[in-house]
Amino acid sequence: MGYISRYILRFQIGPFLFGSLTVLFLFLFQFLSKYLNDLVGKGLESWVIIQLIGLNLAWMLVLAVPMGVLFAALMSFGNLSSTNEITIIKSSGGSLLRIMTPVIVAGILMTIFLFWFNDNVLPEANHKAKILLSDIERKKPTFSLDAGQFSTQLDGYTILSRQIDSVTGNLKALTIYDRTKGNRVSIASADSGNVRFNANYTKIIIDLFNGEAHQLSQNDYKDYRIIKFKEYQVIIPASGFAFERTAEGMISRGDREMRIEDMQKIVDEAKKSALINEEKMTENFHKFFDYINGSSPAEEKIIPAYSSGKRELQIDSSLIDISGSKIIAEKVKTGLLDAERRISMLKSSIISDFFQARDYLQRAKSYEVEIHKKYAIPFACILFVLIGCPLGVIIRNGNFGVSAAISLGFYIFYWACLIGGEKLADRGLISPFLSMWAGNFIIGAFAILILVRVNNESQSFNVLRQISDKINEIRQKKGNS
Repeated sequence: MGYISRYILRFQIGPFLFGSLTVLFLFLFQFLSKYLNDLVGKGLESWVIIQLIGLNLAWMLVLAVPMGVLFAALMSFGNLSSTNEITIIKSSGGSLLRIMTPVIVAGILMTIFLFWFNDNVLPEANHKAKILLSDIERKKPTFSLDAGQFSTQLDGYTILSRQIDSVTGNLKALTIYDRTKGNRVSIASADSGNVRFNANYTKIIIDLFNGEAHQLSQNDYKDYRIIKFKEYQVIIPASGFAFERTAEGMISRGDREMRIEDMQKIVDEAKKSALINEEKMTENFHKFFDYINGSSPAEEKIIPAYSSGKRELQIDSSLIDISGSKIIAEKVKTGLLDAERRISMLKSSIISDFFQARDYLQRAKSYEVEIHKKYAIPFACILFVLIGCPLGVIIRNGNFGVSAAISLGFYIFYWACLIGGEKLADRGLISPFLSMWAGNFIIGAFAILILVRVNNESQSFNVLRQISDKINEIRQKKGNS
């Protein structure tokens, strides 16, 4: 690697890290805002919350890296253009493409890394994050009592403590309502008591001191007992208060938690099943038409035929006997009812097979969309290099505000294409391939156009350059004043 290549790459590092970390921060802030209620007030260990955030950083990284690449290309080549270093390199025989070569190579390497990360690390991280979040949502908040308020956190129990000693945690004037024994209600009252969990957080133990317990049968009001006590212990099941981890194999994987190889197997199986259902529909059609064309027994041969565009009813001559028209009418009626039943059965069978085939194809399309997404997003790194470098040359000054605005504009457009394409593919309006690659094609075509024009020093972008120069001039005047 030559001195110029190292010099250009050195300019990329800072803006790349800044752009990527900024997007990471925005996604992280959005994630914490969404799941804050599930994390706060449940007595979770700090390590569990750190794990959840770390696992979700995987998908954030995949979305942040292309933005960092584009921002770095704009900033670095804008700075090189403003100091006329690009002009100096060109005057010594170089070209814009030659100057971009180390950045393009870096973009290719970033694409390879992101694809590997997307296919190997991200699915596992997404799966573990889904399991961990499910475990957190299942965990109940830490059991607590407020003075003078009824607590119904424990199923079947209502607890009231009229006073709570904030120093020792002891409860005073405590009442417990127990409705877990069917038709028998138990009410225990005590002067004081305390609450604690057992070692594995599966039970809550309430120690009561100096009180009485009232037990009443709702079926027989004569069955009423009062038990006075000095010490009384109530043990209540407390499932859900302990944080329990679910084994990874216990929860099925979604499309974003699979590798390309696994998703491709599902796509192949779904298409194969859809083909089997289509063949069943064709087979049912053939069986019905064989029946209509005379494969039924001779005594039921009532065959619709078409002659000269008119439908005529042909009846086997063996059906005619002494009764004449009466027997013929009965046979016609029987044949038509049988045909009606068979048509109804054929219709139901075809509808069932059709919807099954449609569901299989829809499933295949949804997985194909995810497969193409794993290729399309990493490839965007190369496209953002190709479009970011010439745009940086045009705007000249590596201005943070201008670079950020352009990066954000392209980023929003690209993700709008991805999201919109996925919606259209799910509705069957466009193919999975086009849904994920349309944004790449559009940005790629624009990148090639602008790259050729800037490399040939075309005058087509003079207006954009003049606007950028005007913005820089206004900023300098404000800075001097």
